[in-house]
Amino acid sequence: MKRIIALVLICMPLLGVGQSDFYRDVLRRSTFYAAVNGGNSVSDQDVFSVATGPLTTEVLETPFDYSFTLGVRKIARFGYENRANIFYDGTEKTYGDAATVGKYDGFEFLAEADWRRQQGKNFLDQDYFARYVADGWVAKAEYLQDGFADVRYFEASERFRLKLGPKLSLNAGVAQRISQPYGYDPLQIWLMENNQIHYTALAIEQGYTVDVNTGEFFSPDGDIVANDQAVWEQVVIPQVLNDYVSEKRSELDNQWLYSVILGFDFYHYERDFWLHSWGNIMPYHLDTGDEYSYHNFVNSSQWVDVGFGLVFGTKITKSLGVFAEGKYNRYWNREWHDFSVGINYILL
Repeated sequence: MKRIIALVLICMPLLGVGQSDFYRDVLRRSTFYAAVNGGNSVSDQDVFSVATGPLTTEVLETPFDYSFTLGVRKIARFGYENRANIFYDGTEKTYGDAATVGKYDGFEFLAEADWRRQQGKNFLDQDYFARYVADGWVAKAEYLQDGFADVRYFEASERFRLKLGPKLSLNAGVAQRISQPYGYDPLQIWLMENNQIHYTALAIEQGYTVDVNTGEFFSPDGDIVANDQAVWEQVVIPQVLNDYVSEKRSELDNQWLYSVILGFDFYHYERDFWLHSWGNIMPYHLDTGDEYSYHNFVNSSQWVDVGFGLVFGTKITKSLGVFAEGKYNRYWNREWHDFSVGINYILL
């Protein structure tokens, strides 16, 4: 929420908005929302073991799933987004929010944070953006974190816009991104000649200890984390490696990346047929010579980052209709996407 407020305040002078006009020109018609959703997760599992001699049974419990969503948005709905729900509850799939150009020109913004637990794992999703669309140019700033896909970055772009009729527009400009040093692999120094990781030595360096007499493994705090090799390798070591990689990456400064960006937006809507598509491609990236720049982790000096989206629907007859919608992104060779396709048939 602090990020979107900062973005709005920064944009106000650029848009010629004074304090007295803040409510009328910025906040008016925006929606603040908060919601909690939850439900049971996967069922508890019985785990049987004979490692200590007699048969023992342990119940592996998974806590219930939940999500807590907090946000504010001011985005004009496209024609196909006639909401059936009266309230925002944080579960909506609004693919059109990712488009470069909104339904109308002008200033729009979104700020949404979603804390969730799914199958016992905690995730944080955040999306904050502010954009201004004019006849001849587009400016947008966005901070995105997808906890499930493990991607997080800030991106700003300034583009010239060419309108080819009322439905199609092309844009071109420059983009600036700030992110962690994607491509950097702290585990490379632990690779042995057989291309395997000496994970036990790494764990010991991180403070773990091994009792060779009893076969027990202890955490840096002295707690028993495994009492046999199988549990150590399958349960503990993956967490050790994940914590080590996160720690080493967090020690490095965020990386700046400057790219050329090209894009398009197409929007057509009728009651029985609609098509909304958009795309962005970044084919060239300035090499700043930084030690941890992504240029150093790819075979060639350049790579292609893309983002596309599609919302399609048609009512073939009064009873039959089909739809397809989704979005796909690939930045730094990291992919995240979601989609929905289906068919509806109404019995008249």
